[in-house]
Amino acid sequence: MTTYDYDLFTIGAGSGGVRAARLAASYGARVAVAEEFRVGGTCVIRGCVPKKLFVYASEFGHAFAEARGYGWTADNARFDWKTLVANKDAEIARLSGLYVKNLKAAGAEIIDSRAELEGPHAIRLVKENRTVTAAKILVATGGHPWTDDAIPGHQLGVTSNEAFHLDEFPRRVVIAGGGYIAVEFAFIFAGLGAEVTLVYRRDRVLREFDADISAAVQREIENAGIRLVINTVFTSIEDLGGGRRRVNLKNGEAVEADLVFWAVGRKPNTAGLGLDRAGVALDGEGAVIVDEFSRTNVAHIFAVGDVTNRVALTPVAIREGAAFAETEFNKNPVKVDYTYIPKAVFAQPPAASVGYSEADAREKCGAVDIYKTDFRPMKATLSGGKARTMMKLVVESKSDRVLGVHIVGEGAAEMIQCLAVAVKAGLTKRDFDDTMALHPTSAEELVLMRGKV
Repeated sequence: MTTYDYDLFTIGAGSGGVRAARLAASYGARVAVAEEFRVGGTCVIRGCVPKKLFVYASEFGHAFAEARGYGWTADNARFDWKTLVANKDAEIARLSGLYVKNLKAAGAEIIDSRAELEGPHAIRLVKENRTVTAAKILVATGGHPWTDDAIPGHQLGVTSNEAFHLDEFPRRVVIAGGGYIAVEFAFIFAGLGAEVTLVYRRDRVLREFDADISAAVQREIENAGIRLVINTVFTSIEDLGGGRRRVNLKNGEAVEADLVFWAVGRKPNTAGLGLDRAGVALDGEGAVIVDEFSRTNVAHIFAVGDVTNRVALTPVAIREGAAFAETEFNKNPVKVDYTYIPKAVFAQPPAASVGYSEADAREKCGAVDIYKTDFRPMKATLSGGKARTMMKLVVESKSDRVLGVHIVGEGAAEMIQCLAVAVKAGLTKRDFDDTMALHPTSAEELVLMRGKV
């Protein structure tokens, strides 16, 4: 019988890899995790967590202004970029340390090195210049921001990786993209005081969401003073000296900025991992191809998270990592259900949804009923804020089951997390109608909508 150094070797200590490694180790497996950068992965180090901290910081800008309507005076409020960055870095270091502590407590070994496959069971630790073996291998290397290197001057722009560590706060920002990252950073920079231009190649932002969410978010983009330029792309970026840039657009326009930000997508981190040497199949985007149990075409090699290009969300990676560990090390086969995943974009106000969009529901389920409301939230009556709240229910006509809930407004993400339980459980519109309203709240509208749109 072949003896290996480890029962499981995980490449990548992000959300999915850490969860899989911890659970496998807790089930008695000999586990090692290799990470070439910092334990915590994209979400903790340069993604969801620092992004949300920046969102909080940017929201104070309007909060000070809106507080006047409630009798507060905040005329001398000042923002200091370097303080925000330093405090963010301290919190990220704390969280990364907790990940390390939890892995070690579970019994997993952490290896500070890039790891590459040398063969079906062999892993080369580049920094340590040695090779180890494992019975099972889990690839959890995540993804990285993509930039269009066909654009002259593309290297003059930054991505989300660098945006969290800028030496100075930019006065003028041009962002390419119309998805999660582009929209969130547009609101972040605008809220902190920058002049922001958002350039998107399509006709509406957040195209992966329901069309009414896209429309509501675009309304809030305008309310925030962000300039949205649609149906065009960058053609070149010029260096004007002194940190200044000029972005030339396909529509003939030129926009000057102190910061150019690429937010046009992400690609799986598979380059140079040696997956070809192990015989692991990739798709046309370079993502690892896996089955419903996260197994590749090589029986003992698995992959979870963004490197598989299934659903690129942190909770999904965590669930996939847990399902893998349960299946392979606890004799409890688990498949991940991707049907009703709650999603949020931390625009200002935030947008969130769970379940089917109206278009998808009509395509997959036939006749649907739509209930929608759009109103000025109570807080704005004294604050003078322009932000509105939009809520939408997508209901299957035949069964009365609620197939989707879509919200743009304060507290949207928190509401959707709770509503995800109801939607996944198959509750009907009648169940919503029979639920007592909590007044005065925005959320009460979810159980008070009666008229079909």
